[in-house]
Amino acid sequence: MTIVDFTPLPALLGGGLIGLATTLLMASIGRIMGATGILSAAFFAEDDRAWRWFLLAGMISGPAAYLTLTGSWPEITVPVSTLSLVVGGFLVGIGVSYGSGCTSGHGVCGLARLSPRSLAAVLTFMATTAITVYVVRHVVGG
Repeated sequence: MTIVDFTPLPALLGGGLIGLATTLLMASIGRIMGATGILSAAFFAEDDRAWRWFLLAGMISGPAAYLTLTGSWPEITVPVSTLSLVVGGFLVGIGVSYGSGCTSGHGVCGLARLSPRSLAAVLTFMATTAITVYVVRHVVGG
């Protein structure tokens, strides 16, 4: 049996900060905070790249600030092989391309804007996740 160490207060704080950041980005420059779109356009867009690089720098400097404040990195356990991570990342990349965005863009921003396309995407993400967890835990035996 897999034991999940759920920490509701840090999860609530993190979710609140994500919501605040997405609201501030939309309110200040009218842009949607979809992480993969921001990353892709930071490299490949022809204009409007500076804010993307600043946001990415914040994503990198956040963990560095945590290290500075606490003196250690947070403990992260990844219970799968490197090959599984690479294959999973590749599949997510394909899904992001075909789905016209990632979970953060559709789930956080798209649903807040009442986008029907984002609702369809999030329902697809959630159904696929539930099926995958069931198959891995109960059929394959993970």
